[in-house]
Amino acid sequence: MATDKELSDFLENVERRAFKQAVYAVRKDEAALDIVQDAMIKLAEKYGDKPAAELPMLFQRILQNTVHDYFRREKVRNTWVSLFSSMGHNNASDEDYDVLETYTSEEDSQATESSSAKLEREQILNMIDQEVQKLPARQREAFLMRYWEDMDVAETAAAMGCSEGSVKTHCSRATHTLALSLKAKGISL
Repeated sequence: MATDKELSDFLENVERRAFKQAVYAVRKDEAALDIVQDAMIKLAEKYGDKPAAELPMLFQRILQNTVHDYFRREKVRNTWVSLFSSMGHNNASDEDYDVLETYTSEEDSQATESSSAKLEREQILNMIDQEVQKLPARQREAFLMRYWEDMDVAETAAAMGCSEGSVKTHCSRATHTLALSLKAKGISL
């Protein structure tokens, strides 16, 4: 059984990474904040009595389900909006949030970086981001959990609700696809 302090400490420690993961998935600050908040509330309300060791896996699964729920709601909302879009004028003021453009390192090394180096780094990060976005959903999900969240194969499999072999397959295909597409653009990592 996790104590209130353990639950609070866990949520405090996971908040920033969860936000980054949600922003990367939905590309909107406000939606990402709502998703993380909903996931934290669900964890506290429904699973706060679980052992502290189980909290990371439970939270990751809840966060992924909350992201999927967001996309389901958006799909329904967009269906209705597209049906009625001819009645009003289109508002093209969508703000695309890109976490890779606003990310700063903890040492704040960008402040001392030359303009040309910064531009080159941003261009490479944008190309990588574009290629990650092109991956199929399950491959992207497995890739981000394994390499962005630094989860092991078992944790990723539990969070995704699939076998460890499926996680390995998704990650292998994702890294192979990314390597080929980035190499074609002249980027070797």
